[in-house]
Amino acid sequence: MKLNDSSSAQLKATIRKAIGKYTVENESFVTDLHIQANPQTGTCSLIDDDDMELGHTTVKEWVAFEGDDFDEVVTDTLSTLLQEMKDAGDFAKLQIIQPYSFVYVDEDKETIAELLLMDDDTLIVTDGLLQGLDEELNEFLKDLLAN
Repeated sequence: MKLNDSSSAQLKATIRKAIGKYTVENESFVTDLHIQANPQTGTCSLIDDDDMELGHTTVKEWVAFEGDDFDEVVTDTLSTLLQEMKDAGDFAKLQIIQPYSFVYVDEDKETIAELLLMDDDTLIVTDGLLQGLDEELNEFLKDLLAN
């Protein structure tokens, strides 16, 4: 499910406002910014490490979501949205010591997925990067053992 332009802009504005307090000149000791979504109400909340809500909005497309793949839809949507924001420089002025992450969590604050890792020195291995690796390793091992 793709968000319409209005919902996407509203969600980006909420994230910008929520992280706004981290643009002041003192470095913050935050390790994760948690994002939580509710499939019944469509509410998307941003929460800091101390469980303080930084901001929230209602995403129309998520209200009364029907289906078993809500977490997957939200994870894909938020990952894409956060990457767009990073590419646009929205996180460049944050005074948060790296590394820190945007993490999608459930109602118990248990991590469902890491959405975006902000660290210049680390690369997250994704499914796209690993696609076909199993076959390549099997072929390599077969060639190695044949010699």
